[in-house]
Amino acid sequence: MGSLSYTATISLDGYAVDADGDFQWGAPTPEIFQVHLDRMHEVSTEVLGRNTYLLMKYWEAEPDDEEWADAEREFSRRWQALELIVASSTLTHDDLGSGTARLISDLTLPALEQIVADAAGEVEIFGPTTAAPAIVAGMVRDFRFFVVPKVVGGGVRALPDGARLDLKLVESTTYDNGFAYLHYRRG
Repeated sequence: MGSLSYTATISLDGYAVDADGDFQWGAPTPEIFQVHLDRMHEVSTEVLGRNTYLLMKYWEAEPDDEEWADAEREFSRRWQALELIVASSTLTHDDLGSGTARLISDLTLPALEQIVADAAGEVEIFGPTTAAPAIVAGMVRDFRFFVVPKVVGGGVRALPDGARLDLKLVESTTYDNGFAYLHYRRG
């Protein structure tokens, strides 16, 4: 049986995406990219919504030329080894291409509980909209935030309204660029 986690890069005022739909202000430095790469050892399954899946589809095939660094090639290799579950009522199986992603049209809480129960390791739910019902329901055990020292003033909140959680800080790191990594576990 696995456990459920939620990881997000967020602004100091708590947004994962700004009001213009931009999130590039949270692009990882090589040091932070390595942290993402290292934490993937624990993850066996990714649950993603439509937008996040389409963004991460980039990692499903390595380019033929030399444009990727070694860390990017390793991230792609690890990403391709994950079980990907895409929650979308608008995508079709054809939209997923030839990858190994599995499409479910409605990610109910019982369906998510079954995904976690069947997982060999950590199940990471990726994307604030997709994660919101599980967060509010108290299903997420681990929260990992990469906090960017930027205030964006609005957009898509990393944590949903209505969530009431008691969390314990289990790990924290600050980086030279001002980013902070905060790992909380449900109390």
